[in-house]
Amino acid sequence: MLKLPEGVRIWVATAPCDMRKQADGLSALVESSLGQQPKSGHLFVFFSRRKDFVRILFWDANGYCTVSKRLEAGRFRAPVPVEGQAAVHLDVRQLSELLSLVEAGSAARRREVH
Repeated sequence: MLKLPEGVRIWVATAPCDMRKQADGLSALVESSLGQQPKSGHLFVFFSRRKDFVRILFWDANGYCTVSKRLEAGRFRAPVPVEGQAAVHLDVRQLSELLSLVEAGSAARRREVH
């Protein structure tokens, strides 16, 4: 189970994200698309179009941090948004489940490159 400080909120963007974006690009999305302050200390979760890659952005005491996870097979079970909703709010338990529960049959295994 993840442990987060009291008062930290988790926002999952409903639109797919270009996973080439790093901290600066993601922080711009947090402001423009989600209407949130990226330096708030909250967690902002972004999925790729295929939902096989997730990136989380948050502000630590003196800089941005990003955490990424790319699946070799399957897809994340992203929350279903309400029409027109830019982000879905999750609690810590839901985020932990989201990062560990994967739809196994929905994506082909990546080819290994040697």
